[in-house]
Amino acid sequence: MSAHLMSRGACAALLLLVLNGPAAAQGTDDPHAKHRQMMHEQQDAQNNSAEIRVPDAHLLTQHGQSVSLRDDVIGDRIVVIDFVYTTCTTICPVLSAILGQVQNRLGDRLGTDVALVSLTVDPLRDTPARLKAYSEKHRAGDSWVWLTGSKPDVDEVLQKLGVYTPNFEDHPSMILVGDGSTGAWSRFVGFPGAGQIVEKIDELSAARDAQAATGVN
Repeated sequence: MSAHLMSRGACAALLLLVLNGPAAAQGTDDPHAKHRQMMHEQQDAQNNSAEIRVPDAHLLTQHGQSVSLRDDVIGDRIVVIDFVYTTCTTICPVLSAILGQVQNRLGDRLGTDVALVSLTVDPLRDTPARLKAYSEKHRAGDSWVWLTGSKPDVDEVLQKLGVYTPNFEDHPSMILVGDGSTGAWSRFVGFPGAGQIVEKIDELSAARDAQAATGVN
């Protein structure tokens, strides 16, 4: 079995576990009911190009460091961004597992050229300390940045990236992959396999190399 199929199989197994868990029987009393429905409907990711303008927002990392999302976190890197909150029991663990697989596949490619970013949709509760503890559960390395901040700042970023919902518990299952240098972005809605994400990173990297070779800015 290929690594790509294995990653999709692992993702599907985690989806089944979440969907069939005890809270799934709670019906309308389940605060994650909308996410469970979303997971039933979106097990295959849709990949579309996206028009993204990254705001110059200042946020906090899991280490409590103040950073500019546009200049410090993204800069000229190729980035993979997902959106989670630490008390989520449905789609967020699946998304974090996907990024964990991406981290393992990329290995030492992460750092200077490629970065992983997880942005909370619940900044009122997700302090840097909580994000740090959550990141450690997913064995996040130094090149996987977890971000929070004031609610106005985080909400602005979510709105600009097309992820904001009035109720954070209803946030969509979405992963963005983009090149901070060229401004090319793709939006995966659903649950992509780690292989799909890495393929998109490779595609953006190849496009960047081709652009550099022709001297086109």
